[in-house]
Amino acid sequence: MTQARRWHPALTVLVVSFLALIAAAGFRAAPGPLLPALQEEFGWSTAAISAAISLNLLLYGLTAPFAAALMDRFGIRLVTTCALGLVAAGSALSIFVTAPWQLLLTWGVLIGLGTGSMALAFAATISQRWFIRHRGLAMGVLTAGGAAGQLLFLPVIAEVATRVGWRTASLVVAAAALVIVPLLWAVLRDYPEQRGVAPLGADPDWVPPSREHGRPGRRSVLALRRAARVPSFWALAAAFAICGATTNGLIGIHFIPSAHDHGMSPTVAAGLLAVVGIFDIAGTIGSGALTDRVDPRLLLVGYYAFRGVGLALLPYLLSDTIQPSIVVFVVIYGLDWVATVPPTVALCQRIFGVDGTVVFGWVFAAHQVGAAGAALAAGVIRDQTGSYTLAWFAGAALCVLAAVLSVLTRGHHRAERASTAADATPDATPDAASSGRP
Repeated sequence: MTQARRWHPALTVLVVSFLALIAAAGFRAAPGPLLPALQEEFGWSTAAISAAISLNLLLYGLTAPFAAALMDRFGIRLVTTCALGLVAAGSALSIFVTAPWQLLLTWGVLIGLGTGSMALAFAATISQRWFIRHRGLAMGVLTAGGAAGQLLFLPVIAEVATRVGWRTASLVVAAAALVIVPLLWAVLRDYPEQRGVAPLGADPDWVPPSREHGRPGRRSVLALRRAARVPSFWALAAAFAICGATTNGLIGIHFIPSAHDHGMSPTVAAGLLAVVGIFDIAGTIGSGALTDRVDPRLLLVGYYAFRGVGLALLPYLLSDTIQPSIVVFVVIYGLDWVATVPPTVALCQRIFGVDGTVVFGWVFAAHQVGAAGAALAAGVIRDQTGSYTLAWFAGAALCVLAAVLSVLTRGHHRAERASTAADATPDATPDAASSGRP
């Protein structure tokens, strides 16, 4: 395998994967701006709409570990193409809803399954297969794709929903999901050797490993069974569940309605959330670079601590106009938004070796379970108390717990990695073990 090329094909795969994640992020930007419009038209409660969003987030996470194994079995292109098709179908069909249960099917089931198949397990798969050098940075760039999608779509969806209507905004999401499919199909390949190269940064004598993928469902379950015997898995999963609760579940869904409660227009609030997306890109790429150099556990402690402080202060920062204090909040929260992903992926790969990507899929499932619970709980709190204040304080307390859990992974990873590798079965792909690095 040769790498004597100025532009490595891994970089092309990185760019196209980044664009695909942007396209898949369209719906992630939609619920916040569309929630007030649905309430106004149908008179549905915040909790009723939040239930559909909660189901979406739950399926988004639970699909991830199986999507990673399905990509091994059937190929990245087929799985991601079907995923984007489901997102488009769910968004387009949502324009016909007239009852909350129909929103559960479109926003919840269809889009949940589609976005789950394009979740961070996709990014982890690309970074692990195509990169050895700068793997953390690649993961940071791909994670930033979701932030870039939020940045791109939030103001557009808010503006279209306000001026034209929420149905047209839903069709914008559907179109965005479909437009990237031809490029994705033309460029993406499952492994570097299909392009005649080694992974970026591989040793000159690198040879492709043999790969026996087995049944994807069985592989996912077996990886979970092995990981469940490792204490650090539970610490990582619980901390990442809190990460999901305090990002996708609270701020991502309820920041705009909460700002609206304080007199701020949805379009202005969406603009603030888009600023989160701008700084999310910088924060995530920076976190990826730091993950290549700094103990990932220490990074996670710092990220969760800063996030907790921000949530504790948020009830005092919201008002009917943009104040400097809320701008500082969105900048700091943006830098911290998914900065947790590269160090969490790195820990999964170091601890669980050949199972690392699939195990991260299960850790990400915990992330979305946390997001789903927080999305629903915050809606109930708003309906019962008339404000989101208790939800913000609860999120801050959870961040303290996440920082503690991150510390608890210390001192286990070497022994656990050896134990897990010894327990591996032929169904596990040896990508990580053969890559030349943990």
